[in-house]
Amino acid sequence: MRKKKMSRKTSETDIQIMLNVDGKGEYHIDTGVEFFNHMLESFARHGFFDLKVKAQGDVGVDDHHTVEDVGLLLGEVFKKALGDKKGIRRMAHAMIPMDEALATVAVDISGRSYCVLDMEFKKQKVGDLSTENVSHFLKSFAQNGGININAKLEGENDHHQIEALFKSLARALKEAVTVEHDMIPSTKGVL
Repeated sequence: MRKKKMSRKTSETDIQIMLNVDGKGEYHIDTGVEFFNHMLESFARHGFFDLKVKAQGDVGVDDHHTVEDVGLLLGEVFKKALGDKKGIRRMAHAMIPMDEALATVAVDISGRSYCVLDMEFKKQKVGDLSTENVSHFLKSFAQNGGININAKLEGENDHHQIEALFKSLARALKEAVTVEHDMIPSTKGVL
C-alpha cells in the first residue's frame, strides 16, 4: 500500500500527517481551523484517501502558518507515499460543480512543482479560514509534492467555490495516482 506518516515541528506549528493514497476516504482532521478541517475532510472523502491530520499552530495570531505548514507537509507525505510513481496515470483533471460554483483542476505529478490559479474571492474569510490562504495552501502542497496544479474557479459564493476546489483537486489526484501499467510515465525514465 502507498502510505506514509510524517511530522513537522517549527516554532509556529507542530503537525503530524498520515496518508494512505489507496484508502477508503476515512479521515480524522484537527488543525484548529474549522473550515480548513472541513475542506481536508472533503479532500480525503472525494479522493478516497485515508487521511489523519493533527496540527497545533499559532491560530491565535491567524491561520496562515497552520494552513501553510499543513500544505507543505501534506505535499511531502503525498510525494513520499507514491514512491517512484511507477505505473501511475500521472496526469488528470476534474470539474466539480457546487450549486452556482464550478471548479476545474488539472494536475501533473511530474516531480516539478508549479501552480497556476485563477480564483477570486469576495470575502476575506470563510468561517475561520482566510481566503488568501487557499492559494497559499495549494502552492505549498504543489511545491513539496512535486505536482503541477492548474485550477480555475467560477461562482458567486466563496464557500461553494472553495469546497468545489478541494473536491476537484481530490478527484484529479485520485485519477492521476491510479496505477494503469508497470512503467514510469516519462520519456526521461524518472519522475
